[in-house]
Amino acid sequence: MEVYLVGGAVRDEQLGLPVKERDWCVVGATPDELLSKGYRQVGKGFPVFLHPETNEEYALARTERKTGAGYHGFEFQTSPDVTLEADLSRRDLTINAMARDADGNLIDPFDGMADLEHRVLRHISDAYAEDPVRILRTAKFKARFASLGFELAGETLDLMAQMVSDGEADSLQADRVWQETEAALAGPNPHLYFQVLRDCGALAVVFPELDALFGVPQPPQWHPEIDCGLHALMVLEQSAKLSDDVAVRFAALVHDLGKATTAKEKLPSHPGHERRSVELVNKMSERLPVPRACRELAVLVAEYHAHCHRAFELRPQTILKLFKEVDAFRRPERFQKFLLACEADARGRTGFEDKPYPQAAYLERAWKKAGRIKADHVADTATNGAAIGAEIDKKRLQAIMKVKADTADQVP
Repeated sequence: MEVYLVGGAVRDEQLGLPVKERDWCVVGATPDELLSKGYRQVGKGFPVFLHPETNEEYALARTERKTGAGYHGFEFQTSPDVTLEADLSRRDLTINAMARDADGNLIDPFDGMADLEHRVLRHISDAYAEDPVRILRTAKFKARFASLGFELAGETLDLMAQMVSDGEADSLQADRVWQETEAALAGPNPHLYFQVLRDCGALAVVFPELDALFGVPQPPQWHPEIDCGLHALMVLEQSAKLSDDVAVRFAALVHDLGKATTAKEKLPSHPGHERRSVELVNKMSERLPVPRACRELAVLVAEYHAHCHRAFELRPQTILKLFKEVDAFRRPERFQKFLLACEADARGRTGFEDKPYPQAAYLERAWKKAGRIKADHVADTATNGAAIGAEIDKKRLQAIMKVKADTADQVP
């Protein structure tokens, strides 16, 4: 039995990156041999075992044969005579098909080190096309390693596009789409994940609501980038600079989905796009297993981002209503995420990337002042629930009016 460190751990070691998890390939063994050594078997598709002490994953070397559509349509074979090279040949990219033996020697049958040094993401063979999840994973790797200078090989992008054309992407399951997308949203440069999906045509399959934004114009005086799809990716890029939170990034990405459904005679303006955006966010979140926190924040940002942008123009009564609509007093953390997503929207425009966004600070001051008014502050003047609520609103409105007055000379 021979054990090799494989995949991402070897790749990241060579890149000088911290290794977060290690996967192992076992050659020349059977399931019974591993079980006898105390390994615990997991997984249904092919034998994967957890080490009795480290809990790291050990997979028997395997080959696979395409038997049906999608990424479930595979037949796996594991036997002691499957070689390490045969196992590595079925992986996605050359940089993920390297191994290290027990003595520390690098095993690189597909020139992964050369592609690593040249910063190229390249598929190993045409077998890549048999698994549509690789489209998502490759887009994710592009986003993750873009800061290191990695580019996607032209022939790999062409193969991804051919897979989409052949209908392979149609078989992607919702849970796997969101799994890979959530990982991309949590990582660096998430906008590049969606850009790669668009470049190969997969965006129209897995995120049709987002893909529909491309080619839709906006008023150039407010949006010098003009294109709604480009704006969405720019907003996502800005959100990643402001927050690591996936909910903030998702809300930033989908806040303008309704602009894709604006009647042509109304363009380049988009009256009423906020409510249409809410409907499309909900539609997307029903199709994909979008977490509740992401969905709720995205709906709020879609509906109320324009209120945030016009904060200095709003009457104090409207500001109080906004706070109540977004449940700011009871959900303070979510309200702060709302402000971040709105700031990303303002900055996600050509020439506005580094502009200050004083609206967020203004609303936060008003929210904090108003939020200090509690039920026990009005107990002497109101006794029943309705009266207490009205009195709280009155005092909160006064607090907001005070902030507005104090900020009058600072309005841009």
